[in-house]
Amino acid sequence: MQVYDQANALARQIRESEVCENYRQMKEALEQDETSKALIKEYKKLQMQLQMAAVAGAQTEESEVQRFQQIGGLLMSNPATMQFLLAEMRLQQMMADVYKILNDAAGLDMPGL
Repeated sequence: MQVYDQANALARQIRESEVCENYRQMKEALEQDETSKALIKEYKKLQMQLQMAAVAGAQTEESEVQRFQQIGGLLMSNPATMQFLLAEMRLQQMMADVYKILNDAAGLDMPGL
């Protein structure tokens, strides 16, 4: 069970990392601002729709693309939401890096990694 013990130790280190702590702080601050919270939710929803359409090879509505860009501009012009999105991106990158390390160590060849 040493692998599980080390996995739990890694989970604890991730949870206590500066990257994770910064993300939690930014998210907590964002939760207090209903407008920013709603904008980020809409932004992520549109982002997912546009990505799914691209993967499926479907045509996207120009109005959706414009709305996505407008909301993105609003979010990036607000220091709090910009910092949240950057913190989220750093956390996602750290998790992707950890997954890649584990994937490589296991000798797995999973596409897209």
